[in-house]
Amino acid sequence: MARAVKRKTGAAAVRLPAELTQARRFSKTRSAQSSALLEDYVELIADLLTTGGEARPTDVARRLGVSHATAIKTIARLKREGLAPGRPYRGVFLTQEGQKLAARVRTRHRLVVDMLLALGIPAEAAEADAEGIEHHASEATLKAFAQFLQSREQN
Repeated sequence: MARAVKRKTGAAAVRLPAELTQARRFSKTRSAQSSALLEDYVELIADLLTTGGEARPTDVARRLGVSHATAIKTIARLKREGLAPGRPYRGVFLTQEGQKLAARVRTRHRLVVDMLLALGIPAEAAEADAEGIEHHASEATLKAFAQFLQSREQN
């Protein structure tokens, strides 16, 4: 049976969660980090397609601050995951599944930004912080954010 462990460090006691609970938390984080990369790419590609009609790997690399080779490698992963069709010597496009993912990510991003702004975080910091938070927040947390923001609008 898994149980919490209490250890002393200096004057304060630290209470560790049960092993399985802690392992589940770390596993969730690793999984979110893996999918965060793809989510950032599809969100950016969708934005580039909407605003300029095309998403070239060079533009993707520059906007994400990565090398062209890194962008090409990740775009190949998008293709393997069924999020982007394979079109040699063309810009990047999204499949219907990729477009749905981009819409979900954009909605989560907007919700997190709105919540941070409601807390008084400056706009630029809210946008930057949302880039990490949006991928790691649970559905329960996002639902609570939405309910909180909705209750503020009603008051």
